[in-house]
Amino acid sequence: MTNFADLGLSQKVLSAVTDAGYTIPTPIQAGAIPPALQRRDILGIAQTGTGKTASFVLPMLTLLEKGRARARMPRTLILEPTRELAAQVAENFDKYGKNHKLNIALLIGGVSFDEQDRKLERGADVLICTPGRLLDHFERGKLLMSGVEILVIDEADRMLDMGFIPDIERIAKMIPFTRQTLFFSATMPPEIQKLADRFLQNPERVEVARPASTAQTVTQRFVATHGKDYEKRAVLRDLIRAQDDLKNAIIFCNRKKDVADLFRSLERHGFSVGALHGDMDQRSRMAMLAGFKDNLITLLVASDVAARGLDIPDVSHVFNFDVPIHAEDYVHRIGRTGRAGRSGASFTLVTKRDMKFSDAIEKLIGQKVEWLNGDLSNLPEPMESHDTGRRERGRDGRKDRKKDGDRAPRGRSDHKTDTVRADSEAEIEAVVERVEAVKPARNAETKQSNGHRPERPVRAASPANDDNRDRRNRHRRDHDDGPTPVGFGDEIPAFMLIAGKA
Repeated sequence: MTNFADLGLSQKVLSAVTDAGYTIPTPIQAGAIPPALQRRDILGIAQTGTGKTASFVLPMLTLLEKGRARARMPRTLILEPTRELAAQVAENFDKYGKNHKLNIALLIGGVSFDEQDRKLERGADVLICTPGRLLDHFERGKLLMSGVEILVIDEADRMLDMGFIPDIERIAKMIPFTRQTLFFSATMPPEIQKLADRFLQNPERVEVARPASTAQTVTQRFVATHGKDYEKRAVLRDLIRAQDDLKNAIIFCNRKKDVADLFRSLERHGFSVGALHGDMDQRSRMAMLAGFKDNLITLLVASDVAARGLDIPDVSHVFNFDVPIHAEDYVHRIGRTGRAGRSGASFTLVTKRDMKFSDAIEKLIGQKVEWLNGDLSNLPEPMESHDTGRRERGRDGRKDRKKDGDRAPRGRSDHKTDTVRADSEAEIEAVVERVEAVKPARNAETKQSNGHRPERPVRAASPANDDNRDRRNRHRRDHDDGPTPVGFGDEIPAFMLIAGKA
């Protein structure tokens, strides 16, 4: 069996890899590192969670030991589709490059231009960025790309989905033609193959798994459910509570609005939960992600911004609240669990209108996904009173609503009620503040106790321990009270929730 010592890496890199606890490379690493050290172009195809990041970080560190960077002229460039992925790659360089004196510059949105400019002025051996922020700096005259020796295009299929290909083509024209290009993707649709043919020169193709395959360590199940959101939320809650081995979980939604709604519902039902989607500011996104990684948050409700390449090593479960529209996204989502040989479980809630998407998933991965407790043909009729709280109108014209100790009735209020979106943002921000408040104490405790986890995870603020929020929540509309009035969807105008005169 191949060891890292057999791949041709420098002694400094090998020492850092050993300190990190690794001795045996993954197949993608064993296949990509030797030709990368020979300055050959690489086309790497491997399912998510197989160590693609280290397969370009380690050879780059070895190659960068000779030479030094000049001001505003980076030596290498790594393009990532999202801020979180870019930050994660930077962490890998810090981890494996601890024996090197390299300047690493991270250019992502949500961070001050001035701070990034200062790093570029010092000279960047490694420039890690998202395409948009790189072009912003270039157009401001802060970057010269003529010194780039190595170009890495990571998560190429995600770049395609997010519409970054024109930006990447523009960036490639700014870099010397003699560069070395390392091109990585989890899936290889025809569009990505054409892109690779255009960017790569006689590449070494390293394919260690069938494109769009899923890890064998992940147990996959479809869960039949009715289509109403409040019904799906009830099924999800029951499913989460039924998992005896659940350590933590990522819950994926297709829309950013649904992320906020589901976060708010789970918080109301007493779960330790956070949220992550593209409309959140960078500080909140990083705080939520850090809180989840450090087990301060048990559940993370996320859009597909968290589906691609994020390395959270020990996620026990993935729940798809929505079936992904693009089958490739299913591969990436469930790839957040079962990483590095660990076991994991994924559950996907499927309604009748989702059947074409679930069929596409099975066709893509080349296998049938078993149903949990029967398929859609065995689905019982929805229960009118369970979780909805709806009742027939009484003789006095009022609705007899179900009483529920942890939820306030929707309707009349003594104060003007904020919109649901504002409520969700406020509650997400409250979780961010609690994570940020706990982390300094958590870090100090870690140094003193050799990394032991806190006894109890940080929970979102709840009415039981926050009187101000309790008063506000009593006058707040709750999504789980049942279907919304016909004609308004999920957004009821605030003026309709103002109490009328007696």
